[in-house]
Amino acid sequence: MSSLLDKNIQLLLGWFMKKFIFAAFAVLTLILVIMVLRAVMYGQGSTGDDIALPDVPAFDEVAALNHLSRAVQFKTITTERGDPATIEAAQPWLNFHKWLEQTYPVMHKTLTREKIAQYTLLYTWQGCDASLAPIMLMAHQDVVPVDSATASDWVKPPFEGGIDNDFIYGRGVLDDKGSLIGIVEAVENLAKSGFQPKRTILIAFGHDEETGGTGAQALVALLKTRGIRPEAVIDEGMFVIEDSPLSKGAFGGIGISEKGFVTFKFVSDAIGGHSSQPPRNSANVQLAKAILALENNQMPSYINSAPGRDTFKGLASKMPFARRFALANLWILGGVVNNQLATIPAANAMVRTTMAPTMLTGSVKENILPQKSTAHINFRIHPNDSAEKIFTHIERLIKDIEGVSVEPLETGAIVSNPLPISSTKTKTYNVLKSVAREIAGGENIPVVPMLVIAATDSRHSAKITENIYRFIPNRVSIEEIDGIHGTDEKMPIENMKYLVRGYMQIILAMDG
Repeated sequence: MSSLLDKNIQLLLGWFMKKFIFAAFAVLTLILVIMVLRAVMYGQGSTGDDIALPDVPAFDEVAALNHLSRAVQFKTITTERGDPATIEAAQPWLNFHKWLEQTYPVMHKTLTREKIAQYTLLYTWQGCDASLAPIMLMAHQDVVPVDSATASDWVKPPFEGGIDNDFIYGRGVLDDKGSLIGIVEAVENLAKSGFQPKRTILIAFGHDEETGGTGAQALVALLKTRGIRPEAVIDEGMFVIEDSPLSKGAFGGIGISEKGFVTFKFVSDAIGGHSSQPPRNSANVQLAKAILALENNQMPSYINSAPGRDTFKGLASKMPFARRFALANLWILGGVVNNQLATIPAANAMVRTTMAPTMLTGSVKENILPQKSTAHINFRIHPNDSAEKIFTHIERLIKDIEGVSVEPLETGAIVSNPLPISSTKTKTYNVLKSVAREIAGGENIPVVPMLVIAATDSRHSAKITENIYRFIPNRVSIEEIDGIHGTDEKMPIENMKYLVRGYMQIILAMDG
């Protein structure tokens, strides 16, 4: 009887096991089918609509290129907040302003020019329809310095504006005198052609973007007192990128937001003394522990939130299927995807707040243990985070690290909050998308909204408009982007036609 019972139990268990395995297999198959379908559907549909772009007047590309070469030669270098600090230091800006006036006489006859904060320029091209809100095109005059130790590594001297068969070289050709010259060339040519705008066009050239943008800040404050609320602001930020690893080819990026930034000062106090008798927890070791705690416990990823979510979806059609499969199924594969993105600095910066230890101080001599070590840690803030959230994150991580403190927001931080996300459903976005598509060279080339990971002058204009877009009508490679603020900053000479034509298209398409 017992053996018969055991046999029946075994048969029953075997039957249940077969049913369980079948059910599990069916569930896993269903999950896999769902994941494949999600991957197939991922990214279908696009953000924004293409529009027909207007014809533009003919222009002289060679003359425009030579004008950019000359603009590079004005050493409008800023290194610290408040530059240029004296009239003597400001001479390159003053000379540049005079050159602009001489080189673009029709623009300066047609538009009114104001100087704000001494060196920032505001041009107004008055429209004939007061019911239309103006648009504002922005660029900046200043450039970062060149490390003297690397000056000899440039193909052509950094402030010569040298041109060869393929490129124009020089500090500022991409950041940001290229777009500045593109704008004034576009305006000069349109004014010569007899174009009279319906919508007022504001052109703003900040003088100190690289050190905080006090000129742009003053300009926006002035516009606010005048009750001027632009329909849209268009500034630097993104380009058409011709060799992106994300899309395995060209794509256009339009910045619809930009990161904020905050810098905290970390202080580590400990007993100093002679290096021959080091304690287990010296000031430098304590500080290192705090930095590693931040490094190993990053702020959360927002890959499933705008703008990053829409960037990846927009590029999906050009991605390998395995990458689409992973991005479409973050509900299961989110950890794997985020780990992969964390190994790619540019991609990681798009989806989370980043931290970077920059200025560190410690001992004054190699055999002295410091009593106090400090580190400045710069955070680039994702739109879903804030300086306050970062400070809370820091406090939680360092509370058990002996001797380390961080200065609170009100005394220790330089704060620029992240910008709101601008809509992709506006006329301005559609115009920029269409310009980018034309530059990219095909209707199948994706154009996507993006988060700009650096700061621009346009962040100040959030006080007067909700529509801020960051796009230069330019086509560049990853190598050329790496030259911004680095060695051998250069731009393909064919891009001059994209810049001038693109800005004319933007002005004409936005008119009305």
